[in-house]
Amino acid sequence: MAVFAFSVAPLGAGESVAPQVAEAVRIVRESGLPNRTSSMFTEIEGEWDEVMPVIKKATEAVGIGGHRVSLVLKADIRPGFTGQLDAKVSRVEAILADEAVDEGRS
Repeated sequence: MAVFAFSVAPLGAGESVAPQVAEAVRIVRESGLPNRTSSMFTEIEGEWDEVMPVIKKATEAVGIGGHRVSLVLKADIRPGFTGQLDAKVSRVEAILADEAVDEGRS
């Protein structure tokens, strides 16, 4: 299992690439895999063999009508763990909440 973060954009498409990025996000969401999109990356969780075809399809869709695509890909590979897309964030938020409580006691 792994959490993959990727950013894909066409090069030379002008100032706004929102329509192309929206198509990539649509493909990810239709995959049925756990995912989330932020202002700079889309995260998707699953096994290599199920996630990589989704990222490839999203990358190919962004490149339609263009001549070049930029893809940034990062992976946190942690066999045996699922639900890390949310669990990683929850652990950090819990620490910050505990610190806020401790500061309130001071």
